[in-house]
Amino acid sequence: MIYHFPTDFWWGSASSAPQTEGDSLHGGKSATIWDEWFALQPGRFHQQVGPAETSTFYQHWREDIALLKTLHHNTFRTSISWARLLPDGVGEVNPRAVAFYNQVIDEMLAQGITPFINLFHFDMPLVMQRQGGWENRAVVKAYGDYAATCFRLFGDRVKHWFTFNEPIVPVEGGYLYDFHYPNVVDFKRAASVAYHTMLAHALAVKTYRAQGQDGEIGIILNLTPSYPRSQNPADVNAANIADLMFNRSFLDPALKGVYPQELVALLQQYGQLPACQPEDKALLTEGVVDLLGINYYQPRRIQCRDSLVNPDSPFMPEWFFASYDMPGRKMNPYRGWEIYEPGIYDILTNLRLNYDNPRCFISENGMGVENEQRFSEHGQIQDDYRITFIREHLKWIHKGITEGGNCLGYHMWTFIDNWSWLNAYKNRYGFVQLDLTTQKRTLKKSGEWFAAMAARNGFEAD
Repeated sequence: MIYHFPTDFWWGSASSAPQTEGDSLHGGKSATIWDEWFALQPGRFHQQVGPAETSTFYQHWREDIALLKTLHHNTFRTSISWARLLPDGVGEVNPRAVAFYNQVIDEMLAQGITPFINLFHFDMPLVMQRQGGWENRAVVKAYGDYAATCFRLFGDRVKHWFTFNEPIVPVEGGYLYDFHYPNVVDFKRAASVAYHTMLAHALAVKTYRAQGQDGEIGIILNLTPSYPRSQNPADVNAANIADLMFNRSFLDPALKGVYPQELVALLQQYGQLPACQPEDKALLTEGVVDLLGINYYQPRRIQCRDSLVNPDSPFMPEWFFASYDMPGRKMNPYRGWEIYEPGIYDILTNLRLNYDNPRCFISENGMGVENEQRFSEHGQIQDDYRITFIREHLKWIHKGITEGGNCLGYHMWTFIDNWSWLNAYKNRYGFVQLDLTTQKRTLKKSGEWFAAMAARNGFEAD
């Protein structure tokens, strides 16, 4: 069967400033929460590799963009570093940052690659975090000013903007489950961070439209479908609550401008609602996006709890559900994640049926593998497993499109092996292999496959 995709389909990949740029304390850039945390607790990072250099895109941007062209990318997403552009979080712009991002944007356009630019990818400037981060409404305003600065400086050439990448991750990692700085375990503070993030999002959207620019603005959400263990009402209800907390808490305000009333009632019942201001409601309605980015990696399998909650334990989402290890599930053993390709179709179907079929694209989908060097033959990584992973997901995306889904593209995570938070370089995701010692870039087999597939706008498979 030939899987052919719509004309002008967006083929590309995604990355971020903190995971690729390097020079994290040079070029006029100030520290982010990652620089601070690594300085405080380097042992929490795989092989004690921190954010200082990452994939050296700051030095090798021209070479890397040439590789994007080799990969037949027509689009590419990366992010701007708030701490690089505005080292104090507010106020004076760093001219070296402006020059750098201008060069990157101009070179992408010169190579026929449309830039997709995200404003925030987990990299809170330390000066802002010391003011309370997303718990502080003053930081929301500062983010709005930062966004306005980006639109003013680069909006003449950048026509696809995104306010946040996976905004729930700093909530989960920083304020619930202790895998991001500031390592807080407090649901009410987490709810406040999530709420203020969506206010910041809406403020950026409102600001962008007020500038009268001719592009579009959206948000990138990691959508993880919640599948109940069974159709027993207790399992179904548990999966619904997981969906409310981890998906709809951001999806509904981004696409409808309001929060699900069921979620509001649940948090109110347990005294976990964040503080709201009278003007918030009107602002949230202005945050409805033009374009939704969908990051999909794995499903969430849910069952009802089979034990009582310890009433003295911290209030957590897991008060309402438990995870379920489905027998026979297909796994990526290196990352510990289930591989479930139909999930990406279920997301597109849900958007079509329940959210007025918004303009969207797959903004991340990828497979991290540890110690990929063992798959090297004649100097090239033979990552057939990644080709299979991409192809099988694309089949389900194709099905979603043929049924009327408004999916406009597919971006793989990621272009080049990059630094990945606490995991550093443990798992490799790239189309391009990065030798950390020499900084040499080498195309993997998956990169060659993707380039050929993108060039013909589809592929043939059983």
